[in-house]
Amino acid sequence: MSAFASAPGKIILFGEHAVVYNRPALAVPVTQVHADVEVLDSPRTGIFIHAPGIDLHAELTSLPSDHPIGSVILKVIQRLDISPLPNLEVNISSTIPVASGLGSGAAVSVALIRSLSLALSKIEGSFLPSRTSGQRFHPISDNEVNSFAFEIEKLHHGTPSGIDNTVITYNKPVYFIKGQPVEIFTVGKPFTIVIGDTGIPALTKESVNDVRLLWLRDTDKFDGLFNEIAQIALIARRSIESGKPELLGKLMDHNHSLLQELTVSSPELDQLVIAAREAGALGAKLSGGGRGGNMIALAEQAKAESVAGALISAGAKRTIITEIR
Repeated sequence: MSAFASAPGKIILFGEHAVVYNRPALAVPVTQVHADVEVLDSPRTGIFIHAPGIDLHAELTSLPSDHPIGSVILKVIQRLDISPLPNLEVNISSTIPVASGLGSGAAVSVALIRSLSLALSKIEGSFLPSRTSGQRFHPISDNEVNSFAFEIEKLHHGTPSGIDNTVITYNKPVYFIKGQPVEIFTVGKPFTIVIGDTGIPALTKESVNDVRLLWLRDTDKFDGLFNEIAQIALIARRSIESGKPELLGKLMDHNHSLLQELTVSSPELDQLVIAAREAGALGAKLSGGGRGGNMIALAEQAKAESVAGALISAGAKRTIITEIR
């Protein structure tokens, strides 16, 4: 028996941080990077997890109860009412840089939930809790995958918005407001985004907590900033849907200045943003939690390579060129 699942990375186009305070955000999948999980039968007793990228080689029961990967496995097993525990090898790999704003943790969770669900459905005698009704096994739905992954995101980030797990689960551009139904939106005309990685780990939990402290000290000021970011996100969605992505450039520049006011940029991010603009990008901003991680730039397709080169020259550790469609 074997089962395999993959999940893409993601970038936030607009709305990071404000999304935690119930303002809208736009996010899109990045398929050039992905997390992959393969589940296999094991001759050994137990569930053995191998994730070389984070130097994890352990049996499930040896992990603490709140371990992000262990928690995913236990939740899926409980959801499918599997007993006793099967003997499995779980192999996890990812090309998504960790702590860079590309959704590495959420992608691993989504791929793990789906691969385990598929693997466990193949094990003879494993059924849904309603097995007494004679119903056949049904795979975990996207909504359930999203819900499970969000619970795991809380272990990574404390008070996450839920946007990472949502865009990665559905693998579609999403318009997201916390606590409201997900809106998948259409791209009227493809456009090119260049992603530049500072190489500095970006701990979303810390930046989110810092912004919260600032908001508590001066709620009116920061609510005003969040409202401006919300308006940008709304205009950006309309521009994308109407096939006018070139309008996103100035919106990115404005959004970045607001994120600077939220204190979540950094000299390294600002340097990359300036370098992208000087190389001909239509606009640029940080993406994600900030203080490190990634920035994004809107570029005409013909200029994307030169923008990427300028980012490397300005200190980016890696770049990704992705087309949003």
